[in-house]
Amino acid sequence: MKSLKTVLLSTAVLAGFGLFLGGKDAFADEQYTVQSGDTLSTIATNFYGYSSDDTINAIVEANEIADKNLIFVGEALIIPTDGTATYTESANTTAAASVQQPSEPAASQSSNTQSAAASTQSSSSYSSSASGSEASAKEWIANKESGGSYTATNGQYYGRYQLTNSYLNGDYSAANQEKVADEYVASRYGSWSAAKAFWEANGWY
Repeated sequence: MKSLKTVLLSTAVLAGFGLFLGGKDAFADEQYTVQSGDTLSTIATNFYGYSSDDTINAIVEANEIADKNLIFVGEALIIPTDGTATYTESANTTAAASVQQPSEPAASQSSNTQSAAASTQSSSSYSSSASGSEASAKEWIANKESGGSYTATNGQYYGRYQLTNSYLNGDYSAANQEKVADEYVASRYGSWSAAKAFWEANGWY
């Protein structure tokens, strides 16, 4: 059991942290546990409604993150807010479910305005022809590339299979990501198994 001194000291530290953030109430800050497929960009979008250098850097500074491209599942993060930010669940949970059921990819629920607008241009569904070992290889690559997240971003690369925006052609829906990924792999490697073998040898596909 913590002593009264420890509790008082912890309270003082939290209060001081609030002042450091420019007078924000420390108790208005949110705590969030990193989930599979999360990036600082998706976390910022979930809490603030959009992702920018400012929102990402606010989280980086609040948690003293050395590398903003490296966060860990289960890690507890403090999200600086003024008491008005509201967490909105993204497609990460859905994407995690699709890891177990690759034949039924779920549509992205990202609040990213560009993604949402582009999704309206997409077809409503797509069924991949990959099955058996091919489906397993496809799922393996998705986990290596994005942790299975349809909203993962890394520079010009986006989504579950980290395809470039030029490949996706403005359509960031889950259905289009699955379709384009199948077409890309068929054209470049001939099969998902061959793409996996290339990834294991080179660290990318």
